[in-house]
Amino acid sequence: MKNKILIANRGEIAIRVIRAAKELGIETVAVYSTADEHSLHVKLADEAICIGGNRSKESYLNMNSVLSAAISTGCNAIHPGYGFLSENSDFVEMVERCNIIFIGPKSKTIEMIGDKASAREIAKANGVPIVEGSDGIIETAQEGLKIAKKIGYPVMIKASSGGGGRGIAIVRSDEEFLSAFERTSMEAETSFGDRSLYIEKFIESPRHIEIQIIADTKGNIVQLFERDCSMQRRNQKMIEETPSPAPVMNEMLRRKIGAAAIKLAKAIDYVNAGTMEFLVDSKGNFYFIEMNTRIQVEHPITEAITGIDLVKEQIKIAYGKELSFKQRDVKINGHAIECRINAENAMKGFIPTPGKINNILFPGGIGVRIDTHIYPGYEVPPFYDSMIAKLIVHAPTRREAIKKMRVALEQFVVEGISTNIDYQYIIMHNPDFIKGHYDTGFIARFNALVEAENRE
Repeated sequence: MKNKILIANRGEIAIRVIRAAKELGIETVAVYSTADEHSLHVKLADEAICIGGNRSKESYLNMNSVLSAAISTGCNAIHPGYGFLSENSDFVEMVERCNIIFIGPKSKTIEMIGDKASAREIAKANGVPIVEGSDGIIETAQEGLKIAKKIGYPVMIKASSGGGGRGIAIVRSDEEFLSAFERTSMEAETSFGDRSLYIEKFIESPRHIEIQIIADTKGNIVQLFERDCSMQRRNQKMIEETPSPAPVMNEMLRRKIGAAAIKLAKAIDYVNAGTMEFLVDSKGNFYFIEMNTRIQVEHPITEAITGIDLVKEQIKIAYGKELSFKQRDVKINGHAIECRINAENAMKGFIPTPGKINNILFPGGIGVRIDTHIYPGYEVPPFYDSMIAKLIVHAPTRREAIKKMRVALEQFVVEGISTNIDYQYIIMHNPDFIKGHYDTGFIARFNALVEAENRE
């Protein structure tokens, strides 16, 4: 049977998968909501099929519609991208029952490690350090309040099926807890279809470090080094880089955290691409927080420093191929930075700014990559994540990569809507960022400083 992949996603990641599949000689089918009828991924796929209305629940989160689209178009595989149904074990089980290949791990693996609370227990059992927190899912707010008092504030209430910065609340007192618990539960239900929550101690001013791993069905597991994702707004990543800069990261810590990621992947017999996420404190202690059982938004920077096409590897693994490289073959080559370009007003609480794009000028040159689905005349819909592009640069050193990113941001023009391009440009000139002196609270502090200066 001819290989044919349905991409159960939208935007830039759908285009990324379409391009990888085409290079492998595999036909693609795009799915789209009524809001995305004129989106670029619909135009680039070999076929396209509408699966529902504007809202995610009516389309991209509608499991029956996505699966029906795959069956009706004769697809023998589904690539989920990131977000939406990518880490939904129920959906993956449905795919498996229909004898369709899911380009990712098995449903049982996702259920076991994709559930954040379960993942913590697996890490703990395998000797990987974890942040102190609840033993599994919290059934009621009152139960959660008791645990929060026991481990001490501040704590994080987190969606068990969460991701993308959603379903997270930082709580610093008993008074805040009950309302935050209910609010986070509702957000988790809306975003992931799962109200389950767990609690963990909130570590002040950590670095957010993740390890990219990839594994085939033959028992080969390789880690592709770390990405530093500490530059976040509202618990959602905005700037990522690899390798992580000093002073926190060093070669010894890199080896330890990479070995921990491999150990966890082996413990669960993991297959396909995945990411182990850790917090690192100022003393270099690291703590496992969760695993993302999918391709990440920021995967291009890993591709830049390793020369490995992760999406192609995902597809080949799913079709039974062995990894095309071994751990010894993977080296760090230079430095890469990614800026997420969002349709938002960064100085007004990062409020989304959907609307029509009148004109675009993309930057270019050696070591500059843009992953996007926008074009002149494209209407950015208000129903989905505000990210409209990813700007990736690669250079021999971190300092050169920062300079390259500055030039690329200068030459990136989007007319018709507000974006965070100018904001990213300012960050690239910040002395602390240039020195690598930042943590997950950097952007919140930076915004507070700018707001104070504006008031004066």
